[in-house]
Amino acid sequence: MEKELKVSAIKNGTVIDRIPSQALFKVINILCLENCENQITFGMNLDSKHLGQKAIIKVSDKSFSSDEVNKIALVAPMAKLNVIRDYEVVEKYPVKVPETVENTLKCINPKCVTNHENIPTRFKKISSEPLEMQCCYCEKHIDHEHFEIQ
Repeated sequence: MEKELKVSAIKNGTVIDRIPSQALFKVINILCLENCENQITFGMNLDSKHLGQKAIIKVSDKSFSSDEVNKIALVAPMAKLNVIRDYEVVEKYPVKVPETVENTLKCINPKCVTNHENIPTRFKKISSEPLEMQCCYCEKHIDHEHFEIQ
């Protein structure tokens, strides 16, 4: 069986793979890729053994910070990052939602102190399947469907 590339290869950079198709534009948005000067290629509704259908983002000459990877994990917890050098994958790792997330999520509780004062938000992970976080200030639980990334 012949392999066919549906999205062109990059020489150097990072590939974000195994993004659920419905989360593609969330990932683009939270990483502010619309403002990125680098070459960006993305594909949506591609065949996937793991997800049925997936999305993929390739960003030339860019690596992502741990804060950016944490944001990806919040909206696409099954995603994998592939680091590319000279057209070869030199590192491959899954994203992982950390036990605590600071200054990344917005609390959905309108009465939470973080929505009225200049206080960085802080959430702790309550469960992974399904992904649920809890505000450390008001203790409001938020599931991944209601995450608002700051």
